[in-house]
Amino acid sequence: MSDFRPDRRSFLAAASAGLVGAVAGCAEPRAKQSIEGNSSASISRGDLADGSTFTDIYNAVIDSVTQVRVFGVENPNTGSKGRGQGSGFLYDDRHVVTNDHVIADGEAADLQYTNGDWTSTTLVGRDVQSDLAVLEVDHVPDGVAPLPMADERPVVGQQVVAVGNPYGLNGSMSAGIISGVNRTLDHPQQPFSYPNIIQTDAAVNPGNSGGPLVDLDGEVVGVVNSAGGDNIGFAISAALTERVVPALIEDGTYEHSYLGIGLRTVDRLVAEANDLSTAGGVMVTAIVDGAAADGVLEPAPRTIERRGERIPVGGDVIRELDGNPIPDRHALSTYLALETSPGDTVSVRLLRNGRLRTEELTLDAWPSR
Repeated sequence: MSDFRPDRRSFLAAASAGLVGAVAGCAEPRAKQSIEGNSSASISRGDLADGSTFTDIYNAVIDSVTQVRVFGVENPNTGSKGRGQGSGFLYDDRHVVTNDHVIADGEAADLQYTNGDWTSTTLVGRDVQSDLAVLEVDHVPDGVAPLPMADERPVVGQQVVAVGNPYGLNGSMSAGIISGVNRTLDHPQQPFSYPNIIQTDAAVNPGNSGGPLVDLDGEVVGVVNSAGGDNIGFAISAALTERVVPALIEDGTYEHSYLGIGLRTVDRLVAEANDLSTAGGVMVTAIVDGAAADGVLEPAPRTIERRGERIPVGGDVIRELDGNPIPDRHALSTYLALETSPGDTVSVRLLRNGRLRTEELTLDAWPSR
C-alpha cells in the first residue's frame, strides 16, 4: 500500500478520528467475531434465486461502491495507531466520495472494489461542515461506472437502499424508506450543524459511513454519515453533495455561507414569552462580533424562565430570506446551504419590536476552525 498522499490541498487539518457516538464509520468488525465474505462475488452455478427489484438495484450499483481502509488512525484512549474503515462510491471516472470523518486523522487510505481490486489514493479535499471528502484513485476496474446523483429531492416514503460495508462486511445492502427530510443534525464537537439531512430507516451501522443511499433508479439521494438509534440513520443530501464535491475536486475546500448568529426556533414558549400571535420563524439570540449580522440584526437582550427553560426575549425574529418562508432553524440552514454562497446579499424579512421590516446583509464565509 502506498502513502495517503495529500497534495497541495492537504492543509485541511483533521478535526477528529470520528464523530463521537453517532457516526457510522471508522470501525472494525465486532470484537471476537470473525465474519468474511464478498456478497457480490460471482458464483459459477445455475441454482441462484431469482431475486427481486432490490437485487437488480444491487447488481447495478455494487461495482461502484468501495471499502475505504484508513491506516495510522490514533486511538484517543491509548495513543496507539490502528486502522479504521468505512465506505465510498465512485463519483466520476477518477474520484471517490466518502465521509470526512472516515478519513480524518488517517495517514494512509486504500480502497477495495467489490471485484477484489485494490487501489491507493490521494486526498483531494475535505469539508468537515458537510462531512464529505474526495479521494483521487489510482485505479478503477474496467467497466465500472460512476453512480449518478439524483436530481429530484427525496420525499418521505420513497424506497431507498444503503450500500456499503457495515462492520467491514464488504458489499452489504439494507433496504428501507426515506423517513424524514430537511433535518438538521448538530455536530457533537463543533459549533455548527449538518444541514439538509435525510433520515432513513434502512439499517445503517459502523462501516456504512460514506456509502451511497440509493433510490430505486440506482441514483444517489444521499451519502450515509451517521446513525441516531434503532431504525434511524442519516445521510448528507445529494443536493448538498452536488454543491460541495465539485468544489473539493477543483479547489480542495468549500466555503459555506455564514450569518454569525445564535438562534432558536420560535416555538409556543418563545411566542408566548414575546407576545407573538403565532409560533414560527427563528429568533436571533446572539451575534458574533464582526460577522455578517453584526450591526444589521438585533439579538435577544435577555432571557426569562418558562417551565425550567431559559427563553430569549426581545430579539429579531427572522420570517423570510429572499422571500422564502423560514418557519424554523432547519429551513434557515437549508436555504443558506443550498441557495446561497459567501458574498451574496440576502433580503431578511423580520419582526422587530412587533413590527415587520426588511434588512439586507452580505453573507460571510464560515471562519476557519
